[in-house]
Amino acid sequence: MTHTIGMFVFDQVEVLDFAGPYEVFTTATRVHKRVTGAAEPLFDVVTIAASTNPITARAGLRVMPDFSIAWHPRLDCLVVPGGIVTDELEKANVIEWIAAQAKQAPLAASVCTGAFLLAKAGALDGRVATTHWEDIDDLRSMFPALDVRHDVRWVDQGNVVTSAGISAGIDMSLHLVERLAGRHIAERTARQMEFDWVENPR
Repeated sequence: MTHTIGMFVFDQVEVLDFAGPYEVFTTATRVHKRVTGAAEPLFDVVTIAASTNPITARAGLRVMPDFSIAWHPRLDCLVVPGGIVTDELEKANVIEWIAAQAKQAPLAASVCTGAFLLAKAGALDGRVATTHWEDIDDLRSMFPALDVRHDVRWVDQGNVVTSAGISAGIDMSLHLVERLAGRHIAERTARQMEFDWVENPR
């Protein structure tokens, strides 16, 4: 079965926040095919933005989204990366879409300050979560009902998973590969990427 992974991208998104998980899921697909010989891809990874117009990530990288929030494939996992999220927090259509996807998709995940968007959408209500170390106090202040952890790379709450900053999204994504495809594929993916996978789910 192919799992569709939707990466939400927006102006001033942190590049590694979405590119890291993108690389994990696409590498896992190549590894899975090599290991199992399966014809069907393990993951179908797509980028989704408010519209299909190009977005400009931090440091000026231009990205052409595959789909818009108005129309895209049904998602098995939504990944909300971070970056400068101030403008996105004020966009009602974006927050409503994230809320809807977090309810419909079996999994929703955030990287770094993407946790602010999940929290604003209500997807972290009553949950334990984490974010970039620099933004821990702001997340606690803006969403006082959250139990925000500062000493972990990621937090798994079942259907919602949050990670700390930037490169921690790679660790979290490998954990998601393990959940969806098994330990062997996750380990082989980390090895293929030559990445020292840090495992500390709490």
